[in-house]
Formats: sequence, structure tokens, C-alpha cells
Amino acid sequence: MRRAVVSLVMAAAVPLGLAVVGTGPVANAEVRAGFDVWTDSSMGPIKSRVWRAADGNTNKVVYLLDGLRATNDISGWEHETNAGSFLSDNNINVVQPVGGESSFYSDWYAPSNFNGQRTTYKWETFLTQNLPNRLAGPDLGFARSNVGVVGLSMGGSAALTLAAYHPNQFSYAGSLSGYLNISAPGMREAIRVAMLDAGRYNVDSMWGPPWDPAWLRNDPFVFAPRLRDNGTRVWVSAASGLPGVYDRPASLLDYYNTANGMGLEALALANSRAFQVRMASIGANNVTYSFPGQGTHRWGYWFDQIVQMMPDLRANIG
Repeated sequence: MRRAVVSLVMAAAVPLGLAVVGTGPVANAEVRAGFDVWTDSSMGPIKSRVWRAADGNTNKVVYLLDGLRATNDISGWEHETNAGSFLSDNNINVVQPVGGESSFYSDWYAPSNFNGQRTTYKWETFLTQNLPNRLAGPDLGFARSNVGVVGLSMGGSAALTLAAYHPNQFSYAGSLSGYLNISAPGMREAIRVAMLDAGRYNVDSMWGPPWDPAWLRNDPFVFAPRLRDNGTRVWVSAASGLPGVYDRPASLLDYYNTANGMGLEALALANSRAFQVRMASIGANNVTYSFPGQGTHRWGYWFDQIVQMMPDLRANIG
């Protein structure tokens, strides 16, 4: 039995730490460029890419959060999709924070001691204090309240966490292939291994050992009643893990990435389904669920969800 449990944990952990990327579809013919906005923080200056709403409004704003392997030069949302142009063309101001590899967009206890990290991640503080203060400045004038936050994978659970604890700021939260049941057997071990693989980060520096209360604080399955009581409009999506239109392997590496993407998405689906049951058990009716029959852990499917959720997002922010 012990060997079986270890095998289960590793089956979850190995795919969770591997990157699967692919270019998403283009929803409009003209792709407009965003512009950089820098914000001071305890982590140093942080860049965000911003797109203004086409109609000039400043009250409809959404933050798009990246995945585990977020880089410091450009958001995956911009590198792999044209979500910024698409949403701004539909009169939504878009903010894509850049960086935060393996951070879960959380306030950490300490710098990671495995990779020489010099500053302590304080992403929750950044996203709820530093960034909205900067965006509300005279040059942009973006709203501080009734804002949306949507994330993929790591950013999916983070989006729900931010909305749960900062309801005055976020009225809308979207999780795309997020891990929404962190307390499930094997998940904490899987996250530990994934963060080691993605930048050699020590999860104990983030939320402490597995028995630390911070793990429960950041588990959507646990804080689900907050989302219900806040009246947050929530969108939860995860595909089946079966290859679809964006999975057409042409090389051995492509087959490898597709296999990893299947495992990642199957795990996200199990987590998201568990969250669905949890919300139903507490009588929450403020969630839209989208569980496509095909799709892996890939950018094309996440962008498809952005297109699908856009009217709901636009109607519930601002």
C-alpha cells in the first residue's frame, strides 16, 4: 500500500512540474500591442503589460495571471496568445503582471533557500496594494474595485484566493486548469516537487511545512464558503485531458509534451470537479463550470476559455 501511495504521489507530481506550451488561436485580425507599466514593491520594480479598453472606459479591468513557469520578460498570455488585444477590443482593460515563477502569487514566509532567492515573494500584497495603487494613478485611472482576476494552472488557484480574501477589489475570479483541491492526497507533495522542478524553489519558504495553516488558507476547496458569501462571480474550467485540436504532435518532443499535458489536465480536472462538488454541497450558485470533452494543459485551450467567458466577465466587472 505504501508503494502504491508513493506511486500515486509521483504520478501527480511529475506532470505537475513540466511545462506544456503551445500557440493559441487568434480571435481577431489586428493584434494591438500593449504597453509597460512599472510598479515599485518590496520585491523591487515589477513590470505589467497593459491594454486599454477600446471604448476608453477605466472601470472594467481584469488581471491575467500566468502559470508556474512565468518568466520575468513577458507574460505567457502575451507570448502565447493575443488575450490582451482580444479583451481590450471588447472594452475590457487588461493587466498582465510579469514574473512570479513558482510563486502561486502568494505572500511567502521567506526567500527560497534552495536557489539563492534574495527577496521574499510578496505577490498577494503586490496585486492587492502596490499594483492597484499604481493603476489608479492619474495616467491610467483604473478602478480599484469590482475588478476581475483570471489565472491558469498555478494562477487559477491564486485567482480564487485573491477574490476570497479581497472581495472589495475582486468581483470576478476565473480558474483555467487550476488546482483547486490542494488538500487532496498527494497534492502537497506534488506542488513541492513541481516547484523544485520549476526554478528550484522550496515550498517550505512559501507556506511552511504541510501542516502549516497557510496551506489551508490558500486551498480553494477549504475557503469555498468565502466565495459563496462574497457573491464573487466565479468561472472554473478544466478539460478532459484527451488530445484535441491544439494537440498535433509532429516530433518525439511534441508527443512527450502532449503526454505531460494530458496528465496535468487530468489532475486539474479532478481538482476542479472536487471544487464543484464542494460548492454544490454548500449551496453556492455563483459559479459557471466549463469542462470541455477534449483538451490538454495548453495555451490554445485557455485562450478558447477567455473567448467563451468574455461576455460573462464583461458583465460582472466595473
